[in-house]
Amino acid sequence: MSRVLRLSSVLIAAAALGACDSSTPPPAPVATTSAPAPAPPSAPKPALGDFGFDAAGMDRSVAAGDDFYEYADGHWVKNTEIPADRSSYNSFTAINEQALKDTRAILEESAAKSDASGDAKKIGDYYAAFMDEAGIEAKGIAPVKPQLDAIAAIADKHALARSLGESLRADVDLLNATNYYTPNLFGLWVTANLLKPDEYAPYLVQGGLGMPDRDFYLEGGRMAELRTQYAAYIAKLFDLAGIEGGVAKAKRIVELETAIARAHASQLETNDVQKGANAWAATDFGKRAPGLDWATFLDAAGLSKQANFIVWQPSAVTGIAALVGKESLDTWKDWLAFHALDDAAGHLPKAFSDAHFAFHGTALSGTPQQQERWKRGVSDTEGALGEAIGKLYVERHFSPQTKARAEAMVRNVLTAFGHRIDALEWMTPQTKQRAKAKLAGLKVGVGYPDQWRDYSALEVRRDDALGNAQRASRFEYQRNLAKLGQPIDRGEWFMTPQTVNALNVPLENRLIFPAAILQPPFFDANADDAVNYGAIGAVIGHEVSHSFDNSGALFDETGKLSNWWTKEDFEHFEAAGQALAAQFDTYKPFPDLAVNGKLTLGENIADVAGLATAFDAYHLAHPGAGEAKGGFSPDQRLFLGWAQAWRSKAREPALRNLVLTNVHAPGQYRALTVRNIDAWYPAFDVKPEQKLYLAPEQRVKVW
Repeated sequence: MSRVLRLSSVLIAAAALGACDSSTPPPAPVATTSAPAPAPPSAPKPALGDFGFDAAGMDRSVAAGDDFYEYADGHWVKNTEIPADRSSYNSFTAINEQALKDTRAILEESAAKSDASGDAKKIGDYYAAFMDEAGIEAKGIAPVKPQLDAIAAIADKHALARSLGESLRADVDLLNATNYYTPNLFGLWVTANLLKPDEYAPYLVQGGLGMPDRDFYLEGGRMAELRTQYAAYIAKLFDLAGIEGGVAKAKRIVELETAIARAHASQLETNDVQKGANAWAATDFGKRAPGLDWATFLDAAGLSKQANFIVWQPSAVTGIAALVGKESLDTWKDWLAFHALDDAAGHLPKAFSDAHFAFHGTALSGTPQQQERWKRGVSDTEGALGEAIGKLYVERHFSPQTKARAEAMVRNVLTAFGHRIDALEWMTPQTKQRAKAKLAGLKVGVGYPDQWRDYSALEVRRDDALGNAQRASRFEYQRNLAKLGQPIDRGEWFMTPQTVNALNVPLENRLIFPAAILQPPFFDANADDAVNYGAIGAVIGHEVSHSFDNSGALFDETGKLSNWWTKEDFEHFEAAGQALAAQFDTYKPFPDLAVNGKLTLGENIADVAGLATAFDAYHLAHPGAGEAKGGFSPDQRLFLGWAQAWRSKAREPALRNLVLTNVHAPGQYRALTVRNIDAWYPAFDVKPEQKLYLAPEQRVKVW
């Protein structure tokens, strides 16, 4: 449908959805002749503060123009404790905690029903199997032993290639992930073809590392200490499994993964869409990446009939394949055995799970305490049966009123973005026309998919926790392979409704806003609309803007990787991006570590454009000055809503990991996006002498 609607229809939709959406409104009072009509019920209070903003969390001793994040969120940061089972805490994790509890109720009810059938039975049996700690302890390593025995029986490189191919999984969402990490030798994702968006393509990506990124293997200081801890963890798993020589095996495995890391592309290279668009025929692999028996590998992976691939990091694929041919068979068998144990650890006896958390949770991220088992059970079950759970979650926790109001905000934001394109002085009419065509064709999904996923082929057993996880992994992989050769399903969701996040799918020119993110502090039906627009409105604007960020701008209105810009327009666009990258390069969470402006550029462009668009959209919906609430003007409330959405705390190891590997800047710097919005300056009377002040010509205006 059209993404550009008349302002009058948007205003009517917004006004009609102003009531509380969590329950049926009370009936109107009926007047009688014997008694006066009762007073109307008081309006429901928002979840935060008096109008949707937690004013008590502010630090008013700090001037907004000196540090807007501290001004808006300083007392919250000072007084908030990161839960012991978290490496960080922010608005997303706060909502996620409630989503976990809501989902737990669904799973426990399903597990308790003796007469459950269909998806409800699968959900209950999967969760019950994971929660059966006594049964898991009693089985010991028996569930993973067939896999270990099969690895031990590998007799040559041909058999090794088959084992490696069988482990290929669709566990890396290439274009939507926040980093590109898979412990399998390679990762696979099946989605629309970059160059031919009307057909699916399999994307092969680098993998093989047990730690999150190549820098963990190649850098000194903290990383060297982590490598020592990693080796100890590897040896510990072998010891727990009763496999001798763990220390020596660990040394060889770390050395092998270090060699793999040297072959890996960097995070910056991986995020370059144009560098990733490498079409390889199946016959190219043996010539371009010798060392691995590719015919056997692809056959074992179920890809023997696939003629064409996209190889995202070709130099890494070439380097890793060479290592398969070069390194000893025994070293590769040790590597496979360790990763089998590491992958299975959460479904094995407590000693394995504890060892896994001690490294992956505490050593890598600084988290002191493992999550309660029920939380891990919820996450594990969601990973296997996410949409089946999501269907029940939506029935209980997402009202039609919330969906309708969010869709009205989406329409308003899209209208505002269209106006921003029209107003660009530097863009030629030719490029504007293509940008407007892309905006008009943007499809938006809110809450949940139109078609729910079919899990009938997934086998779940109530007494087989590890087997359930392995079968679910194979089921998901086969579901992806089944797309090849089929028409593009443009209704597929890549997030579950209970996921607290949002998504832009550039290959399909499509946005997804799951139900769970439409909660405070992002959206509150009882909150002031200015706060809502500053939070969820800016998130909507952020995702719209991803279609026009440094990566999204490379895709045309059909989702094809295609240049639709004039040379001069794109040069101007790139210059603005360079200025924004330089701005974020100045932010240093630690004296020895700064934000990587180039790595985070796409997200930062989306923040700047998204917040500016949300501001415009709010004023489209609410023309006129508006009244003050809590002593704050509408514009102030909108920018405070933005800052509140990004309040966050992280343990030092986790924050360091985020800065190194994540395409998002830390929350405290995302809040400072306001520096680039002209309206922020008069709203808070920001003066040239204040720390955050940017002269008008220094403010980055991408869209």
